Amino acid sequence: MTENGDDSDLVVGPDGLARPRWAAVHEDLRSYYDTEWGLPVRDEHGVFERLALEGFQSGLSWATILRRREGFRRAFAGFDVDAVAAYDAADVEALLADTGIIRHRGKIEATIANARATIALRTATGLGARGDLGPGSDLGQLVWSYRPQRTPVPAAAGEVPTTSTESRALAKELKRHGFRFVGPTTMFALMEALGLVDTHLVGSHRRGTSGIWAADGTPAA
Repeated sequence: MTENGDDSDLVVGPDGLARPRWAAVHEDLRSYYDTEWGLPVRDEHGVFERLALEGFQSGLSWATILRRREGFRRAFAGFDVDAVAAYDAADVEALLADTGIIRHRGKIEATIANARATIALRTATGLGARGDLGPGSDLGQLVWSYRPQRTPVPAAAGEVPTTSTESRALAKELKRHGFRFVGPTTMFALMEALGLVDTHLVGSHRRGTSGIWAADGTPAA
């Protein structure tokens, strides 16, 4: 049973606010849901950090990643793209011994490779969903070019999609530019985190609060 006395996918907490079950388990998840998840992030640095964290989250719970977030920031130079791109084999070995992060060689090496690919995007041409981005663009602009025309309007957890036409296209484009751990499911999770789509359940206190999407799934005015 939920705190509001039914079997809804929404849980009404002591503060009177309705949240999905996953965001109502621990205070850190509640805080992340209330103050960050789904709010627009467009800048290269912010998008790179979330791309890296979503890659590390693959196969794990988000709570596992969130509770190591400061460790990841310390290990990856605050997710400074240029600094991470300069990491070498010795840095990889040091990170594999760092208990503050997920010690997965493939994901560590992918984060470094993705930093280098992010730098390469700055001078690339033919980027974006319509191929209309060019030199001077960045990772944030590329990712946001895949924003859909509408967003889902899920009334229950089972109605929240895990991929979309746009996430599949974004994954393909990023892979074309050398990015790793960027499958369609991971990219859809990234799009949710960044605000490109709004998958807050109908009735959640966060539904339609991003400034990007109205509660009915149409673009906000």
